[in-house]
Amino acid sequence: MLRLLGEVAADVHGRPVDLGPAKQQCVLAALAVEVGRVVPAERLAVRVWGEDVPRRARATLHSYISRLRQALADVDGVAIERRSSGYALISDAVDLHEFQALRAAAREEADDTSAARLLTDALELWRGEALTGLDGEWAETERARLERERLTAQQDLVDARLRLGQGEWLVVELAAQAEEHPLDERVAGQYMRALNQAGRTADALEHYRRTRARLVEELGTEPGAALGALHRKLLAADPALTVAPGERVVPRQLPAAPAPFVGRTDELDRLGDTVVIAGVGGIGKTWLALHWAHRHVDRFPDGQLFVDLRGFSPDSTPMDPAVAVRGFLGALGVDPGQVPADPHARSALFRSLVADRRMLLVLDNAVDTAQVAPLLPGSEQCTVIVTSRYRLTGLVTGHGAHHVPLDMLGETEARELLRDRLGATRAEAERTAVDRLIALCGGFPLALTIIAAHAQTRPLLPLAALADELDDLGLSALDDDDPTASLPSVLSWSHRALTPDEASAFALLGIAPGPDIGIHAAASLVGLPINATRTLLRGLEQASLLGRDARGRYVMHDLVRRYAAEIADEVPEAALRRVADFYLHTAYACDRLLAPPREPVTLDPPAPGVHLQPPDHRAAAMVWFETEHECLLAVQQVSLERGWQHTTWRIAWALNTFLQVRVLTRTWLDVWQRAWRAAEHLAEPAMRVLAHQYLGLAHSDLGRSQEGTRYLQQALSLAEQHNDEVNQGHVHRALARAWEQQGDHHQALEHSERSLSFYRRLGNPTWEATGLNTVGWDLAKLGRHDRARDHCREALALLRQSAPSAEQANTLDSLGYIERRAGNHEEAITYYREALAMYRDLGNRLGVVDPLDGLGHAHAALGRHSEARAVWEEAVELYRQLGRDEDVRRVRQQLDTLDHAGLAQ
Repeated sequence: MLRLLGEVAADVHGRPVDLGPAKQQCVLAALAVEVGRVVPAERLAVRVWGEDVPRRARATLHSYISRLRQALADVDGVAIERRSSGYALISDAVDLHEFQALRAAAREEADDTSAARLLTDALELWRGEALTGLDGEWAETERARLERERLTAQQDLVDARLRLGQGEWLVVELAAQAEEHPLDERVAGQYMRALNQAGRTADALEHYRRTRARLVEELGTEPGAALGALHRKLLAADPALTVAPGERVVPRQLPAAPAPFVGRTDELDRLGDTVVIAGVGGIGKTWLALHWAHRHVDRFPDGQLFVDLRGFSPDSTPMDPAVAVRGFLGALGVDPGQVPADPHARSALFRSLVADRRMLLVLDNAVDTAQVAPLLPGSEQCTVIVTSRYRLTGLVTGHGAHHVPLDMLGETEARELLRDRLGATRAEAERTAVDRLIALCGGFPLALTIIAAHAQTRPLLPLAALADELDDLGLSALDDDDPTASLPSVLSWSHRALTPDEASAFALLGIAPGPDIGIHAAASLVGLPINATRTLLRGLEQASLLGRDARGRYVMHDLVRRYAAEIADEVPEAALRRVADFYLHTAYACDRLLAPPREPVTLDPPAPGVHLQPPDHRAAAMVWFETEHECLLAVQQVSLERGWQHTTWRIAWALNTFLQVRVLTRTWLDVWQRAWRAAEHLAEPAMRVLAHQYLGLAHSDLGRSQEGTRYLQQALSLAEQHNDEVNQGHVHRALARAWEQQGDHHQALEHSERSLSFYRRLGNPTWEATGLNTVGWDLAKLGRHDRARDHCREALALLRQSAPSAEQANTLDSLGYIERRAGNHEEAITYYREALAMYRDLGNRLGVVDPLDGLGHAHAALGRHSEARAVWEEAVELYRQLGRDEDVRRVRQQLDTLDHAGLAQ
């Protein structure tokens, strides 16, 4: 701790630290009063030596700083840093700044008891006169300034205690203050109020008379307005401004309960005490608050207060909390003439009136914490429900409120709402249309009620027609002349409350490709640094226009997103280019980790403002693809629509390995169909070859043999036409795979051997090993096990010269199959287990399942039926997840065979 409010000192766990001579201490003090900020060396020198700075001041300063660093080395959390223009003290343990922070917290505190406690804690930090032991003009000036701060804090504490009715205990203290500061009108007013609270009103009036006389005599002026008003209230014997207990007014201000009300069971259970219900406009916050309030009205026999704070109103500004307090005081029976003019006094009176009452306060449509704080009662007997489009974290952190976020209705709740609004008969009769409406509204309560209202006002119109309107028109179908019944209008009120930068980010997120977005993609989209982007997105979260899912991804409701996209003046080309480059370059880097042997393609440099953070290992690359592949698909579609052909094709290339490993064959086909359309406009023939090749493989994997073979033959013709031996080798291998899927192993072997001849001529060991394995597999399928074994062993020897890969695992699986078909089951098990381990390490779902199947056959052949059952059951589940239904049926029959033979263990 560094102490300035007394003798300048430092301590470690209560032990004093030697800070050296006075000048050196002055350096520390001059830095400490501006802790965290850079103090230029020139200003530091003036504070230490005054205007007559010695010639070698900079060198002496450096010496002082060095010695101070040594002296403070053991003081936790304290450091002196050299910055470009001076020095800065870094510390969270300076008593002066703790004092100032406590004062600031007290000013924000609505509860006088808490404010008094904070101010008491602040003043207890003082240990005599500040900066004791330091001389010089700066030290004297700073000492006087700090003394004024201390006196002001003392007076603030007195005010808080007077509002709490503690005047009787302050009379002696304030008498001394009034004697010491006879012309200070604030002290005079405090003393008068304390005398009045102590039952000495006559003495209070006499003190006013003496103070006025002295002001007139010495300064030639009358007392100010505040002191004069206090004098008039004393003369009028102003009552305590409370109503006698027997005459209490019991306000019943709750609006009617909403009907029908559906769902929200969990949220209803969380209400009570002080809560903040937060959510986007139209989500049902007020309905929830009023429904709970009417269900529990018997818990509040002393009344219920309700106010619409107009935080997001289409035709007015947010209500001043002083106005809301005046309304509450009127509802509690206070005569308008007795309502204090001072907002703090008004809030204090309100807290006094409800202090011993069991009341409910519903503060609807609040804009921020500052608007709500003056309306909070000081009593725990009162329950407060606040609704807001903002999260109002200040109420949670500063006033102990509970946060109740409100999300969209679930499908069951949405159906119940429409059923109640439309009638059970119609909802059941037009169930298909109701299902469409629920899906299009996405559980948005206001959207559902607007659609239900349209259905009620147009009873002859089929619900299917309403669903068509909503599908075609989007938000326009949810618009209305009445702004409270218009979803675009309701969302616009939230939009108006955003800062310009937040509004810009909101619009860009509306047109961002994909269902969600991560922070690096978002920063690339808006073209700002990561931390600046986080701040903007946090603001949109606070406004309930943006959410985060369990993975930390930023998400928008579909209807909110449509609104965001509609308010964008035009689709910003630069922003879309940045986010497309982010996805393309990161996907490319991830694919290089998944499949290092692939021949790379060339990418253009990313656009300025792109924030790349590619993973650094294979597992992380797979996780990134799992998280982002839907966004990549959306980016590819946007790229195709905007004529970015190279980006369209390259995204397909970057996704290729992942989609095959995860066996997302339908998606794989869609991706390469888009790439094929883009490649038709590109000059590079290799791009067209690959697009045809992968389209052929995808069609073949989906069982479309003829179409798959047609695309592959077109790919081969293009490669031959341009004398592209690399792709001729690849396409022949792809044709081998396609013919094998059709069961024609002779055709498969012919193409695999031609592929191998190209690979050997090209001199690429990895390609050669791949070709050898393909030939070996096709030979094994024809029962030529010895030749098959030789090819696959040669392939494995080449592959073991590099890191583990999918090709190594494939070759091990081939050898397992060969040995199993040759009757060498122990050797087969060895190969299968190694292949299985390698596939698992690589995260390859496609690869894992076939070795499991083969391993089961080998165990069963050796009579190890429990081991066979274990691996086959795992294989069934994986085949099911992969959508390979025929394999699921086949392996289940194998399991049944074990049972029927009576061999299951």
